[in-house]
Amino acid sequence: MYIPFLQKIVKCFCAFLEKMGLPRKLAIYKIMISCYYNRIMENRILAPSLLSADFSDLAGAVQKINASPAGALHFDVMDGAFVPEISFGQVVLRSIRPLSALPFDVHLMTENPARHIESFSECGADWITFHYESALSESAALLKKIRALGKKAGVSIKPKTSVEEVQNLLECADIILIMTVEPGFGGQTLIGECLEKVSRLAKIREELGLNYKISVDGGVNGQTLDEVLKSGVDIVVSGSAFFKGTLNWRN
Repeated sequence: MYIPFLQKIVKCFCAFLEKMGLPRKLAIYKIMISCYYNRIMENRILAPSLLSADFSDLAGAVQKINASPAGALHFDVMDGAFVPEISFGQVVLRSIRPLSALPFDVHLMTENPARHIESFSECGADWITFHYESALSESAALLKKIRALGKKAGVSIKPKTSVEEVQNLLECADIILIMTVEPGFGGQTLIGECLEKVSRLAKIREELGLNYKISVDGGVNGQTLDEVLKSGVDIVVSGSAFFKGTLNWRN
């Protein structure tokens, strides 16, 4: 059940109770709804992106993530080819791995992701996601390879890539990452139309009885978080807003 539908039901039912003059039942019902909302939020995973951290104090950034309601640490790997800039790689992942017990969610924004999967697995990645656009016909084999290494396997699509292009991969993926900005830079504005892909994926998952998680990455902040949650997302990646303290995540 999505949050907007729940809110609509609550509003109508509370109005009915008030009209009937039942304030005690109204208070009890509000408490029940609050508990249910918290339960919904417990099923969402916040994954702060280290890409927006202060690189001069990565240990401090990991500490901040550990102290937050985060359920994973998002680690963006950029190679300067698939995206214009270069971020960090295996050496950094290996050095910060002992600092957190959270799952490390490695997002490979790279050309030829196949050559990086084993090394990131060995360095401590728990979830490994590559871009469909950089693997194309090799995507299914890569997902199977990641799973064979005992890791959660994910595939990501850029804003211009449709859900239909990766629909044949859904059965062998643990995570589908929807980019809601063009990959490669932090602090961009969320492309609202991309959230339609999240709703579409949630519907397909229900219809086919699949178990993949849907992740959103890009432009998630205090102003866009509600819209992102309403789309049916499972994993929320946030960088700039998280480290600035403006995300307003409620758990």
